[in-house]
Amino acid sequence: RVDKSCQITKNAGSGRDISREGMRPVILNSWKRSRYRNVDLYQEVAPIVLSGQKLTEHRKNYQNLFAVSLPIMESLYQFVAGSGFIIALADKDAILLEILGSQELKESTQIANFIPGASWAENVAGTNAIGTCLLLNQPLQVFGYEHYCRRSHRWSCSAAPIHDPDGNIIGVLDITGQYENVHSHTLGMVVVAVNAIETQLKLKKAFGLLELADNYKNTIIESISEGLLAVDSNHVITHINRVAADTLGINTREAINKNFYSVIGEKNKTLCDLVRNKRYVTDYEVNIHTNYGKVLCLVTSRPIDNGGVTRGAVLLFGEMARAKNLVQRMSGTEAKFTFDDLTGRTPKFLETIELARKASGSTSNILLLGESGTGKDVFAQAIHNASIRRKGPFIALNCAAIPRELIASELFGYAEGAFTGAKRGGKPGKFELASGGTIFLDEIGEMPLDLQTMLLRVLETKTITRLGGNDIIPVDVRVVAATNKDLSLEVARGNFRKDLFYRLNVISIQMVPLRERKDDIPLLVKHILKILCERFKTRIENIDERVWEAFNSYHWPGNVRELHNVLERAINFTNNPVLAVDSLPSDIFGRDASNVFVPMESYERELIKKLLDQYNRNITKVANHLGIARTTIYRKIAKYNL
Repeated sequence: RVDKSCQITKNAGSGRDISREGMRPVILNSWKRSRYRNVDLYQEVAPIVLSGQKLTEHRKNYQNLFAVSLPIMESLYQFVAGSGFIIALADKDAILLEILGSQELKESTQIANFIPGASWAENVAGTNAIGTCLLLNQPLQVFGYEHYCRRSHRWSCSAAPIHDPDGNIIGVLDITGQYENVHSHTLGMVVVAVNAIETQLKLKKAFGLLELADNYKNTIIESISEGLLAVDSNHVITHINRVAADTLGINTREAINKNFYSVIGEKNKTLCDLVRNKRYVTDYEVNIHTNYGKVLCLVTSRPIDNGGVTRGAVLLFGEMARAKNLVQRMSGTEAKFTFDDLTGRTPKFLETIELARKASGSTSNILLLGESGTGKDVFAQAIHNASIRRKGPFIALNCAAIPRELIASELFGYAEGAFTGAKRGGKPGKFELASGGTIFLDEIGEMPLDLQTMLLRVLETKTITRLGGNDIIPVDVRVVAATNKDLSLEVARGNFRKDLFYRLNVISIQMVPLRERKDDIPLLVKHILKILCERFKTRIENIDERVWEAFNSYHWPGNVRELHNVLERAINFTNNPVLAVDSLPSDIFGRDASNVFVPMESYERELIKKLLDQYNRNITKVANHLGIARTTIYRKIAKYNL
């Protein structure tokens, strides 16, 4: 019997008196907790908290614990089989999950509900090895009559908590047998088994992290848009992604753990030298020989250094074709305009659009003729976007905006060492970058005669040779050229090659000047104002009638570009939502009632002077703002003494 102070006065059925002073403190404290929780001293069974489908679902939450613990439990059971013991696994809440033992022993323990789904937590089952060791977070052995409830007095239990790799309790392992068979070493066996379980859990987590890291590494390697290949200090391939395998024309599985030189082949001498000589290069142009032909790539090589000792190398492969597309996108020369962006309704202008639309379906070279500011660059972009080459690059080059000594390298590129200051590995020219697409040569009439000869050869052979190089590089490019000069007259004067003129002038399209399409001015004004108002965060709700009169009477020598500049200036000088004549340049209309207009030289001088001040005399920015060549700006500066 137990009195209210947990004093054991007589152990029923034992015939022995046990004093309170003789009880272990850990057991006495557990008894006090059990008494405080009003645990029934005489209860015969532990409560069942989970059964059937709920128990099955609950066990699934402990699959990792099961996977590690069951083999160890089975090994432990081999040592105690036949000696009257059963082995139990419980979760962190002392709910039994699994029991191993003879059928006879399991049936005898079932009387007290020592079965899966039963709770042996101390607060419901009283002092017992499973519940109390979990509460104390330490191994514990409870002998026969140390159990709080009488149902367990004929059993002795040895249990130890199981921790995950982070130190959290996730379960408990228990050995239970009749009290006369128990031994102090039984608890030691349980502790050793738990240590083995915890070690396996740590190893499993470590292996899981390694596997996760390996998966991360493989995913990262495969997600790289460039080819990647790594070799160790013995030049054995350790990693290769799909892009590299495809570029080299080899099988990924067959390449791993194979000698680099035997896989790549000595025909790729440059690659072999990069690895053999532990070279450190970036974006080095290399022709890679494969079973499918030759592939031009940009290769980056990095030796793997470990404490000053080279342990291997990593190679990155980027196909030149992809690099060209990237450069084209980053250069900002992609074709943005389509025929839908061309504004106008004048019959002559619509005929020009229709001719350009038909020309876009051809593969022949096109020559755009017309005054400055008539939109030749917009037509070139629209032609490209309507052609079968629309998915290819669109590269634009203003032949008048580049110094004579640089235009050849811009067009055709240069090889490494071609001249002092040449980029290591060389540089592709515009024709290479435009391969598969369209190259727009604006102001072709400004091209020097010696370069006209080189351009003619490219058009005839469809190949280029970089300056200072020997390799013949095929290029598949459609040429759209433009000029504001009369090329026939330039040919007669000897300033332009006749054979090049015929090569370019397969399909010629004459641009319509703005003075010949006055009916389009209202449409153009509204279209341009909409764009400018969005850019300058302003609003124009109405246009003074005198502005329309001025626009319709003016001869617009600068065409649409001039109209755009006049409207931009007007917005800068307008403080109300009405576009009035006082916001227009003073020289755009006459001072008398006849509205006879005079040239725009004063306005042009004023505008250029303002932009030079605005951009701190940065000629390139001024030229870009006005959409004209830098050489033109230089001429205007000299003309107006700016």
